[in-house]
Amino acid sequence: MNNLKYSNTVIINLIIASIIPFLIWGPFFPDLIVSFSALCFLYYVLKNNNFYYFNNIPFITFIFFCIISIICSLEAENIDFSINSSFFYFRIGVFSCFIWYLIDKNKNILTYIYHALILCFLALVIDGYFQYFSGVNLIGFKITGIRVSSFFGDELIMGSYLSRLFPLLFALFLIKKKKKFEIYFIGLLFILVDILIYMSGERTAFFFLNLSTIFIIILIKKYQKFRLATFFLAIIAITVLSLNSQKLTDRMFKDPAKSMGIIERSGEIERSGEKLIFSLAHDSAIKTAYNMFKEKPIIGHGPKMFRLICKNKKYAVGDYPCNTHPHNFYIQLLAETGIVGFLFLLSALSYIFYITSSQIRSIILNQKRPLTDYQVCLLAGLLITVWPFSPNGNFFNNWLMIVYSLPVGFFLQSVYSKKK
Repeated sequence: MNNLKYSNTVIINLIIASIIPFLIWGPFFPDLIVSFSALCFLYYVLKNNNFYYFNNIPFITFIFFCIISIICSLEAENIDFSINSSFFYFRIGVFSCFIWYLIDKNKNILTYIYHALILCFLALVIDGYFQYFSGVNLIGFKITGIRVSSFFGDELIMGSYLSRLFPLLFALFLIKKKKKFEIYFIGLLFILVDILIYMSGERTAFFFLNLSTIFIIILIKKYQKFRLATFFLAIIAITVLSLNSQKLTDRMFKDPAKSMGIIERSGEIERSGEKLIFSLAHDSAIKTAYNMFKEKPIIGHGPKMFRLICKNKKYAVGDYPCNTHPHNFYIQLLAETGIVGFLFLLSALSYIFYITSSQIRSIILNQKRPLTDYQVCLLAGLLITVWPFSPNGNFFNNWLMIVYSLPVGFFLQSVYSKKK
C-alpha cells in the first residue's frame, strides 16, 4: 500500500512538473493539466468537506473576481464569445491551491519543479545561443530578424517565459541543499539566461528581469552578493553585445525612447506632437480601451470583448486602435470588467506594496526580516505579474495565467502553512 501511494505521488509530481516544458510548446497541454488537476482537487475538497485550502482571503477575493467576470460576460454584447474566457477562469485559483496542497503533503514536488525549470532553462540557453550565432535553432526554426525565439518558433515569447519563471527558479534554488559545483553552475546559468532574455528582443521581459532582480537583491540576505555578481557580469556582457549589434540596441533602447518622446522622434510619431504610451500601437489601443471604460465604468463590456468593440468609431483612437487586447492588464480590466474587476488587480498590487514596505521597514528599524529569502523571490514573481507601468499580454490568456498561477501556489503555502 505504501509503495502504491509513493508511486501515485511520483506520477502526480511528474505530471505537475511537466507543465514547465509543455509551456514551451504552447498552452494546450498545460491548460489540460491545470484544468484536470483543478477539477480533481475541487472534487476532493467537496467530497471530504475540507475547505482549508480555500478558506483564505486571496482565494476568496479571486473567486469574487471570477463571479464578477461572469456577470460582466452575461452583460456583454456577445455573451457566448465573452463567457468562454470567464466561466472556467476559477480553475486558475483552484490550481494554485492544489500546488499549495501538494507541497504540504509531499515536498518532493519542489525538487521536481526545480529540476524541470533547470532542464528547460538549460535547453533554451543552449538552443537560443545556437540560434543567435547560426541563424537557425537545433530543430530548424530560423531567427526572426534579430530576435531569438529558440523552441518557441514564431511565438516571440521566449524572454517572457524565462523572465516570468526566473523568480520561481531562484526561490527553489535558495531552499535546495547545494554542493559547491552546483552554485557555480547555477551562477553561470543565471548569467546566460540574463543575456538570453536581452537577446530575445522582448523589452517587457528584459524590464521584468531587471525589476525582479533589483527587488530580490534589495530584500534577500543569504545569496544577495551571489545574485548581484551574476547580474553585474550579465550587464557587462549585454553592454558588449549592444556595442556590436546596433539593431538590437535600437530595438531595446532607442526605439522605445523615440516612441515615448525621450529622444528626438521622426516621421509618423513626430506628426502626432504628443508623448506616447509605450509605442504608437500601444497608445492607440490603450486610449481606445479608456474610451470603452468611460461608457461602461462599473462592469465594463465583458471579458475578451475589446477585440470586437475596438473598431467602433466612438471608441477608436489613432491609427492602431484594435488588437486582441490593449496591452496593459489594468486598462484591459477597466474596459472589460470596469471598476469592479480593476479593483481586484489593484488590491493585489497594494498587498504586495504593503508587505514589501513592511519588509524594508523591519530591515531598517529592527534588523529583522519577516519574509524569508524564499518568499521574497516568490513575491518578486507576483510583482512582475501585477506591475501596472508596462505592456502586458491578455489578462485572460491561458498561457499567461498558468505561468502566473505557479508562484502563487508556492507563496500561499509558504505563508499559510507557516501560520498553521
